[in-house]
Amino acid sequence: MAGAPRGDLLSFRAFRAACPAGYEYGYGYGGGLPGLRESEFPRLRGITYLDHAGSALFPESLLKAFTDDLRNNVYGNPHSQNISSKLTYDTIEHVRYRILQHFHTTPEEYTIIFTSGCTTALKLVAEAFPWIPEGTKQPSSRFCYLTDSHTSVVGIRGITGSMNVLSVPIKPKEISLSEKNRLSAEEQNCTTPHLFSYPAQSNFSGTKYPLSWIQDIKSGKLCPIKIPGKWFVLLDAASYVSSSPLDLGVHQADFIPISFYKIFGFPTGLGALLVNNRIAPLLRKTYFGGGTAAAYLAGEDFYFPRKSIAERFEDGTVSFLDIIALKHGFDVLEKLTGGMEKIKQHTFALAHYTYNVLSTLKYANGAPVIRIYSDTDFSNPDVQGPIINFNILDENGEVIGFSQVDKLASLYNIHVRTGCFCNTGACQMHLGISNEDVQRNLQAGHVCGDDIDLVDGRPTGSVRISFGYMSSFEDAQAFLKFIIATRLSKSDAEIPFQSSVTTLATESVPDDRLPFSSAYKLSPVSYISDREFRNNSSVTMTTGSWQPPESEAESIRAAVSESVIPTCRRGGKPIIVTNIYLYPIKSCSAFEVTEWPVGNQGLLYDRNWMVVNQNGVCITQKQEPRLCLINPSIDLKKKIMVIQAEGMDPISVPLEENTGKETVVSESKVCSHRVKTYDCGERIAGWFSLFLSHPCRLIRQSSDRSQQKNTKGLASATNISLSLVNEAQYLLINVTSILQLKEHISARLEEPLEMEELIRRFRANIVICAPESFEEEEWAEISIGALRFQVVGPCSRCQIICIDQQSGERNKEFMQSLSVARGRKTNFGIYLMNQPLHSSLPDMLSVGSQVLPVLKENMEIQPPTSSEEKCSG
Repeated sequence: MAGAPRGDLLSFRAFRAACPAGYEYGYGYGGGLPGLRESEFPRLRGITYLDHAGSALFPESLLKAFTDDLRNNVYGNPHSQNISSKLTYDTIEHVRYRILQHFHTTPEEYTIIFTSGCTTALKLVAEAFPWIPEGTKQPSSRFCYLTDSHTSVVGIRGITGSMNVLSVPIKPKEISLSEKNRLSAEEQNCTTPHLFSYPAQSNFSGTKYPLSWIQDIKSGKLCPIKIPGKWFVLLDAASYVSSSPLDLGVHQADFIPISFYKIFGFPTGLGALLVNNRIAPLLRKTYFGGGTAAAYLAGEDFYFPRKSIAERFEDGTVSFLDIIALKHGFDVLEKLTGGMEKIKQHTFALAHYTYNVLSTLKYANGAPVIRIYSDTDFSNPDVQGPIINFNILDENGEVIGFSQVDKLASLYNIHVRTGCFCNTGACQMHLGISNEDVQRNLQAGHVCGDDIDLVDGRPTGSVRISFGYMSSFEDAQAFLKFIIATRLSKSDAEIPFQSSVTTLATESVPDDRLPFSSAYKLSPVSYISDREFRNNSSVTMTTGSWQPPESEAESIRAAVSESVIPTCRRGGKPIIVTNIYLYPIKSCSAFEVTEWPVGNQGLLYDRNWMVVNQNGVCITQKQEPRLCLINPSIDLKKKIMVIQAEGMDPISVPLEENTGKETVVSESKVCSHRVKTYDCGERIAGWFSLFLSHPCRLIRQSSDRSQQKNTKGLASATNISLSLVNEAQYLLINVTSILQLKEHISARLEEPLEMEELIRRFRANIVICAPESFEEEEWAEISIGALRFQVVGPCSRCQIICIDQQSGERNKEFMQSLSVARGRKTNFGIYLMNQPLHSSLPDMLSVGSQVLPVLKENMEIQPPTSSEEKCSG
C-alpha cells in the first residue's frame, strides 16, 4: 500500500484490501450501512463527524420510539404508589436488567446505580469507598491510578487527599513490571482496602489496556505498589463500551462507571455505576436524600437506609424519563447493527485503514505529514480502539498547531476534537510535555480547552479523530482527502512572505457601485484600485474629512506617549485612514462611512444587534453564510436603521432604545461573554425568518447592561465596555498587508480576488494605508485625530474569511492560503481598545485622518488569552 498512487489509496478497493485478516467483512453490517445512514442520520449529509469518542450520535428511530412511548403512556414519580408511578418503577427495574444483560452479567453479581454521568459515578466511588486514613493503628489505604486516565479519575485524589489517604500515579509501563511487588501470604491477609483505577480504553489514543489486569490485581499477581492489603479495581469503561463489548461475567471489576450518551448519543446527562455486589456492603454513605431512607427522624439523629444498594445511593428522584429512553437505545442499537461485537469490527476496520493511509503520507522531501500518537500498530482490535490521535507536521517536521487544523477541518465540514481531551497524563506521555512545561504553559496563558496550540513552537495538544457505529468509508475518505488537499496538493516548499514597502494611491468611486440602495450612505468613499497599489505615487485623499491643526496634533502625540514615532517615518510616507466600516447587526453586511461618531463601546451602533435562533443562541456566518447578504444602514438624522436584502422589502428599526415597561430584558451570550438584550419584535423576526428560511429573531443589546471586559494592560481603564463583538471594540487592517497577501493568495486561487472583496472579507472597522506591510503588528498604541487606541493583540482568523461577502459563497482555499502565507498562523489585523482623550474636539473618526503609532518596546504582540476564535463576526 505504501507504494500505491495517492488516488488508489483512497479507493474502496484499497480499504477492503487493508482490512486485517478475518475482518474483511466486518465493515458495513452486511451491506446495510448506506440504508442506515440515509434513514437514521439524514442530518449528516455533507458532514463528516469524527468525534464519536466525544459523543455518539442518536438515530432518528430512537427518538421516535422514545417519544411514541411517552405519548402512549403516563409515567409518574417512581416514589409514589399510584398506577402511573408503579409503571415508572417497573420500567426502571426492567432497564436495570437490560443494562446488566448488555454487559453479560446478572442482578446477583452487580447493582446498577443511576447517576448524572460517568464523572458523578467516579465521585460516588471516591466518597463511598471504605478508605483507611493515615495515622490509624491499621495500615492506611492507597488510591492508585494509571497516568493515562481521564481528569475525572485523577480528580478522585482531591477527595482522598481530604481524607488523609495517599494517591499514587502509575505509568502504564510500570504495571507490567509490578509482578515484582507481589505480596506474601501474610501481607495479602491484611484487610486494608486499596483502590486501583485504569481505563479499559484510553480516551486519548484508543489503546485498550488488558482486562486481565482486573483479576491479576485482585488476586495479587500484579500489585501497583508493594503495600499490605486487599486491592479493588475501578474500571473506567466510558470510552471502551461505546464501540466494544464488555463481559462482566468474565472480567469482574468492582466498580464500572459509564455514560450512556457515549453509546447511544441520547439521553445526555445520564450515567451509571455498576457495583460488584461483593463490595457493595462495604460502601459508606453520609448524605441521604429523598427516596434513600427506610426511616429517619427529623428531630433526632436517627437514619436507617433502604436495603437496596441502588435505592440507598440514588439520592432524590432519578431521571426516570431518560432512563426509560435507554430501553429504546439498546433495542435500536441491536436492531441497526447486530450488537457490540459487530460495532467493534466495523469501527476498527475504518480506524485500521485510516491509520495505514496516514502513515504513508510524505512530503516530496520524504518527511512524514502526520505524527501519530499510539502504543499499537492498529493490527488488533483487542488492543486498539477506533481512535487516532495525531499532529500534522510541515515539511520541516515542525508541528502545525491543532487550532489551525481544527479551523481548516471546519471549512470542509469535518468535525474533529483537539486539545488534550481531559487526559493530561497521556498528553504529556505522548507529546513529551514535562511537568515544568505544563506549569510554564499555564504562566504563558494556556489553560485546558483553549486554542493556544503552540508555546515556544512546541505543541500543547493534538488532534483526535474517532469512529462510531454509523461511521462510513466515505467519512474516512473525506478526512484523508482533506489532509492531502491541505498538505500535499500544492507546492511542498511554499515560503511565508516577508514584509516589503508598497506605496498606495486612492480614487473616488461613485455610490452606485454598491448592489443595494446607498441612500443612507453619508458621502463618497475612497477606493484603492489594484493598479494603483502597484505604483509609487504619493497618497492623496479626495474626501474633505477634518484634520487637526499641527499644534493640536503635537499635543495629541505628546498625550499618547513620551516616546513617540514621528508622523513621517520609514521613507517619509504618512499613515492614513482609507475606509471606515461598522456592522450594526453582528455577522451581517458592512455599512461603509467616511466619518462616524465614536461611542463608549466603539463606533456608534457597531454590532448593537444580533440574530439568534429559536433557542436564543447567536447565529453567525459560520452557521449561516447568507447573513452577509443582509445590508443594514444607519440614518442618524431619521434615527432609524434600514435593513435590506435582495428579494425583500426594506424594513426599519428605530435607533432609540425601547425602554418601556413592556420590554423584557434577557441574558444572551457572545462567545464567553454574557450580555443583556431585548427582542426587536415579531415583525422584524418574521422578516429575518423569511429571508433565512428558518425561525430566528433580531435582538438588541440593552445599553445600560453592556458587557464589560477586563483588559490587562490598558492604562486608563480596568473594565472596557463592549458591544456584541467577540473580543475588542475595533479591528484594524492595513491595505498594504492585504496587497501582499493578495499576491500570495492569487497564486493559489483559480480566479484572482479584487482588493475590495479582500477588504470586506476581513470585516474590519478601520482600514489604514501604511508604508509597510504588517508593520501594524509592531504597534503598541495609535492615535487618530483626537482619539487614542491601545493595541490589544492580533486577530486570529476563523472560517468567516472564507465567505465571499457579496455572494455568501465559501472558498476553502482562502484559510489555507492565509495559513501558508503567514507561516502556519492565521493572524491578520489587530484589535484596538479606545481610550478617549480629554479634548474639546468632537469624538469622530474620519477617512483621511492621519494615524500616529507608537512602537512596542519588545516588538512583539501577544495574542489575547481568551479561548474563543477571534473572528470579527
